[in-house]
Amino acid sequence: MNALIYSNEYPPYNYGGAGVHVEYLTKELAKLPDVDVDVRAFGDQEQSGYPLKVKGYPVDTSQYGAPKHLHSIFGSSQRAITYNADGNEADVVHCHTWYTHLAGIMTKMNYGIPLVITGHSLEPLRPWKREQLKGGYDFSSWVEKTALEMADAVVAVSEGTKTDILKHFNVAPEKVHVIYNGIDTEEYKPVDPSPALSKFNIPNDKPYVLFVGRITRQKGIIHLVEAIKYMNDNYNVVLCAGAPDTEEIAAEMKAAVAAASQERDGIYWVDEMVNKTDIIQLYSGAAVFCCPSIYEPFGIINLEAMACETPVVGSAVGGIPEVVVHDETGFLVPVAQQHESPFAPLHPTAYAKDLAHQVNRLMDDPAKRERFAKAGRKRAVEQFSWTSIAQQTRDLYVSLQKS
Repeated sequence: MNALIYSNEYPPYNYGGAGVHVEYLTKELAKLPDVDVDVRAFGDQEQSGYPLKVKGYPVDTSQYGAPKHLHSIFGSSQRAITYNADGNEADVVHCHTWYTHLAGIMTKMNYGIPLVITGHSLEPLRPWKREQLKGGYDFSSWVEKTALEMADAVVAVSEGTKTDILKHFNVAPEKVHVIYNGIDTEEYKPVDPSPALSKFNIPNDKPYVLFVGRITRQKGIIHLVEAIKYMNDNYNVVLCAGAPDTEEIAAEMKAAVAAASQERDGIYWVDEMVNKTDIIQLYSGAAVFCCPSIYEPFGIINLEAMACETPVVGSAVGGIPEVVVHDETGFLVPVAQQHESPFAPLHPTAYAKDLAHQVNRLMDDPAKRERFAKAGRKRAVEQFSWTSIAQQTRDLYVSLQKS
């Protein structure tokens, strides 16, 4: 079995949950005795030879005459052609994120092999992407819809994502398979946080609540910053937030943090995407991890925190309730939504207050934090093994060969 994997992200160029998923899934698939894996990604990676072969496809956008916001659109389209022109030995092609879906369509049609799409997030549920892509959002939405509806199998990373796929796309229910994201609990485990705290000049005189993520509407970071003024002042707030989607949201984030800093001390903003070693240390040192996302198909960051024995306060959206068990591994916060826009809280200030309330509850109860921390680690170990996820994925591939 040769599995051809198309991805935007692949180490060392991961910036989100989809990249983490592809990294660990491909490593585990390659450990299976009957699977060779051929990964094609958007960087300059080079790892020759099976069972895990990796090749990056860099694109020079410096000569593009198109507006900058369309460079990712045309870059992904250019890579779709080069992915396919290189030829392949594949029995199945498996695409991750809309950036690679055009490539998958071409492979299915030209080479006649089954197409698998993993739904990490869905364009109809990310309308704020128009801020970033403008007309390119119509293209990404069209590519995603076309690929999902012609795929031989669709992998949903949660039951919530399966529901969304069936609601927004014309996909037969029997083609949608729920296979969760996973976690390497030998890598993500409690460690000494001191090196990272020192590196980022975060004091250890008080416990801290932690956020990790990109500066994007989806992650709800602005709502969390708004919540800071309602948080107790006996703990610090650490925001590991970088890679803004647009200049506008970057400016909004800067202004929001400045305003929050006028209300209280103890806010530490790490304005970059932190590497894995540092982030494991920061997870390990945090008293509470907060995930304020307003859309999250799975929420692998919550699983990472839980594996590092950190309780979670997360929004009750998408796949998060399938990872974080309310009042067992953390607290869930409902996100009330407007009728005209299902992506923004009905009362942003009310949502911010609710986030702060649940964080305060947990920060004020060390015994409960300790209990939630142990339960979270146990759940991560027992329920979200990459070994199991790779086997489920391999079995899906085999089923497509038989059909």
